[in-house]
Amino acid sequence: MPPPHSAKLNRILAALPLASYTRLLPLLEFVPMPAGHVIYEPDLPIRHLYFPTTSIVARLYETESGACTQTGIIGNEGVAGISVLFGAENSLARMVVQSSGSAFRIKADLLKREFELGGELQHLLLRFAHALMIQTEQIAVSNRYHTVDQQLSYLLLMSLDRLPGNELHITHEQVGIMLGVRRESVTVAAHKLQTAGAIRCRRGHLAVVDRRQLEASAGENYAVVKKEYERLDVYCSVAAAGSGEPPTKEFKRFFQSSR
Repeated sequence: MPPPHSAKLNRILAALPLASYTRLLPLLEFVPMPAGHVIYEPDLPIRHLYFPTTSIVARLYETESGACTQTGIIGNEGVAGISVLFGAENSLARMVVQSSGSAFRIKADLLKREFELGGELQHLLLRFAHALMIQTEQIAVSNRYHTVDQQLSYLLLMSLDRLPGNELHITHEQVGIMLGVRRESVTVAAHKLQTAGAIRCRRGHLAVVDRRQLEASAGENYAVVKKEYERLDVYCSVAAAGSGEPPTKEFKRFFQSSR
């Protein structure tokens, strides 16, 4: 098990060949990631990319009218700010820390240089970018066709797949912002899930009681995303094994079979 402040708690960094990891490590800066901290603002330059280790980052898109919705979350399976590697200079959305923890950041121009060298780092980042694209597509479908309790189930599962334990520290108001709905709608949805025995609610906390039931509530969108991230996990594990590093067990429940 890597130490608490090891860069290898991030799956992409852990899967790098030793030579690539050794070259990249001096360029990485350990940073605390408190909940609510904004790492990117819309239309401002992306100066650093972030490899979460124990934190979760959410991408929030805000319309001119002020409406806001989440378009993706990133944990220790990936990197925040990856669009800069494909030619973007500014962020199109706000990215905020959803769950506190830590990350390693690197200057955007330095990671661009490493990315353009090709090799395993490029392959890993492209695989992650594809998985993130699938996640964003499924969120768009869910926002259009699913009920608030289905969207809440999806958000809980995606978040808890990236955290230890079965509890998410988040308020109904924060969930409402993430889903682009009123806080009252989240409260109603959470009550329905709690009555059904899928989750347990208390102020500022949502805990999973019956994961199988929650997955059934989340529906096909979560199943599609889960399958794609399973592929990413397998690729990272194979790459880590090939580099001489054992696959880490910290990639909590990513993705265990339903209970």
